[in-house]
Amino acid sequence: METRYDHTTTEQQLRQQWQKDQIYASENNSGPLYSVDTPPPTASGSLHIGHIFSYTQTDIIARYKRMSGYSVFYPFGFDDNGLPTERFVEKKRGVRAQVVGRADFIKICLEETYAVEDEFKQLWQRMGLSIDWDNCYSTISDSTRKLSQESFISLYKKGYIYRAYEPALYCTTCRTSVAQAELDDNEQASFFHDIAFADEQDNRLVIGTTRPELLFSCVALLYNPADQRYQHLHNRQAKVPLANHMVPILADEQVSIEKGTGLVMCCTFGDKTDIAWFKKFKLPYKQSVGFDGKWLPQTGLLAGLSAQDARKKVVELLTEQKLILNQKPISHAVNIHERCKKEIEYIALSQWFLKILPYKKELLAVADTINWSPSFMKARYINWVENISWDWCLSRQRYFGIPFPVWHCGSCNEVILAEQNLLPVDPQTAAVPTACPVCASTDIRPDTDVMDTWNTSSLTPYICYQYFKKNTQSIFDDAVVDGFIPMSMRPQAHDIIRTWAFYTIIKTWMHHGTAPWKDIVISGHVLTDSNQKISKSQGGAKLTPESLLAFYPADVIRFWTASATLGQDVAFSENQLKIGHRLVTKLWNAYKFVEEHTKNIRLDQAPSVDDLGPINQWLLHKTSSCFAEYERSFAQHEFGSALHHIEKLFWSEFCDTYIELVKHQLFNHAAYDSSHVAATRWTLYTVGLRIIQLYAPYIPYITDDIYQRMYKEQLTLKSLHATKFANMQKDFNFAASIEQAGYVIRLVEQVRKLKTEQQLSLKTALEKLTVIAPETHLSVLRQQQELVKGVTQAQVILLVSANGSSTSLCKEGEAWHAIVELSV
Repeated sequence: METRYDHTTTEQQLRQQWQKDQIYASENNSGPLYSVDTPPPTASGSLHIGHIFSYTQTDIIARYKRMSGYSVFYPFGFDDNGLPTERFVEKKRGVRAQVVGRADFIKICLEETYAVEDEFKQLWQRMGLSIDWDNCYSTISDSTRKLSQESFISLYKKGYIYRAYEPALYCTTCRTSVAQAELDDNEQASFFHDIAFADEQDNRLVIGTTRPELLFSCVALLYNPADQRYQHLHNRQAKVPLANHMVPILADEQVSIEKGTGLVMCCTFGDKTDIAWFKKFKLPYKQSVGFDGKWLPQTGLLAGLSAQDARKKVVELLTEQKLILNQKPISHAVNIHERCKKEIEYIALSQWFLKILPYKKELLAVADTINWSPSFMKARYINWVENISWDWCLSRQRYFGIPFPVWHCGSCNEVILAEQNLLPVDPQTAAVPTACPVCASTDIRPDTDVMDTWNTSSLTPYICYQYFKKNTQSIFDDAVVDGFIPMSMRPQAHDIIRTWAFYTIIKTWMHHGTAPWKDIVISGHVLTDSNQKISKSQGGAKLTPESLLAFYPADVIRFWTASATLGQDVAFSENQLKIGHRLVTKLWNAYKFVEEHTKNIRLDQAPSVDDLGPINQWLLHKTSSCFAEYERSFAQHEFGSALHHIEKLFWSEFCDTYIELVKHQLFNHAAYDSSHVAATRWTLYTVGLRIIQLYAPYIPYITDDIYQRMYKEQLTLKSLHATKFANMQKDFNFAASIEQAGYVIRLVEQVRKLKTEQQLSLKTALEKLTVIAPETHLSVLRQQQELVKGVTQAQVILLVSANGSSTSLCKEGEAWHAIVELSV
């Protein structure tokens, strides 16, 4: 082995070898199926260190399962359709979809996503992800578009999907409707305005509102029927200031008596309560805001203004007319779109919805069949399901997405579904059905919306199934997925429990009445120094994986990702990278020592128990104990805990204790029994293999490099990552030797401590070492005198059977004498 580890050359060579030998293909790894529903990253720019964090944690688990004897099916995908991709393309190319036109914009999006996918793939390969790249999907590919459209048709026929002209959450910045799961709450400063209305007799009525700009959409005033102040207004009307139209005054229990004046206006639409009143009282729809976020012509002086400017203008006009009676500064939460961070409006339009509200009980029951790691993350799912208040809006008014496979009859509004053999289909470019099957009208119009990208991402178990079975036939109408769904594991971050996890559970339950996976493993986020989540939209791209890989081996970055606790956010720590770098260096140096002293050792030629002796038995026992704890940790997906056990074995027990104990024996083997030396060399070689195998899921490059140099020729397997724990992690149980070896270890530690306190080199010779201990200790030490002499540099060892003496190191003339007392 070279003096220094050359990670750059090694990583490139091993990547090529792994790909050439198909080390990670599921068909090359026999055993029970273990399938991973890998998150497809959005193809919208560059990756940041947060991606590396979560995807590497998934890879650690996949590698562990493969080496545990499973046939791991580990595909990968790219989520490359929908709003995130459109916004990325518009920003990069400096274009607007509405200006370029639909066909040309879709072409540009495809060009950019292909380029981004290739960059992503190269980065994941550099990080050593053990993905089978022959099973790599795209959410905009023909096969995925066909699958998504088949799912839509199947669920529509089952009655889970409906179309309605409904008030919808709408982002005027992104020009599309959005789902409740795509909203964030943002605390904002505002004003609570008391505005004077008037009844038919011109009596003043005061209402409180934070959105005076919606006066032109006011359709009613409401009060609580228990509020004595307003009962006389029953069945009366009020005049809306500035807009000057009349609206009914209604009673409803939802009005808070204590809030504001107790009299409120209902506008179409300011919030969800407005929508509830709109439906309950069958109120008219008066639209103020357009799809571009500008106020419409019917709002008079407000026409063409944005929400903020319209608000300022209304306040100015009302103030001039002395109709604002009071203004109170407040701070309140408003809904913003998670993508652009702009406020959401409510606008009515025809859209597709998937029913959620009637099935909350069933969706909670499905969650109970899934193993959540960590378990407390399940509470987030439960809280989301219990509090969701909208069905899932599937429609998006964008271009780059999967079209709904539907035409509409302009005469009778019949929904005309595409035939199975036409899928995937784009109704805007495909041949139009000749006539409506219900009324025979030829006025047939294509659906112009595209699906929410989550509508396709929620089908990843089915996409994976198609790649696993190489099946492109319809899989939604029968039980062909039995044995594959539920998949084994879904890894993901906690922020998309309400989207990706929730939607996938919905779809799989609706299609096949089952959970999508057996286990869901939730990772945390990487935080900046200011405890903010690192993300592309927040400028996290500055902390790029490429910049880190320029300074550190991939194994070092992988080591950092494993140091976190499952489900917990963690601050990025360059110090943890330095610790990982020390590990890589220590491994290389330790195995140079192992290689030097274990040439021609055969793993299959184990020494006898007697020849092993207590020190070798101690290490073998510790190694087996470590593996038992390692397995227990991984059974709970606690890879960080498993790593802790390996670290203790390698650093403390293997390097600091065992190697130091046997060094003298290996360098001066002529002074020792040859069978004992052979046993030590075998133990060093065997445990060395077991340690790199345990480290392999975490740091795959250096461990496989060591394997190639020291073990491959003997084991014949092409890679360490093709080995199985069952074949190497033999269970050694030498409980008695733990205590016996402990006497030697404690003695050596005491001598080293004495030398250190005297500021002496550990190599300083002792003319005499007197050991005072019970006879049970001395009987063991007598057998290990040569080893103790070598480690402590003692010329003579005097063993004294006694109790109660002090430990000391003194100099007599030019010679050093040590006394060590070992109590029971």
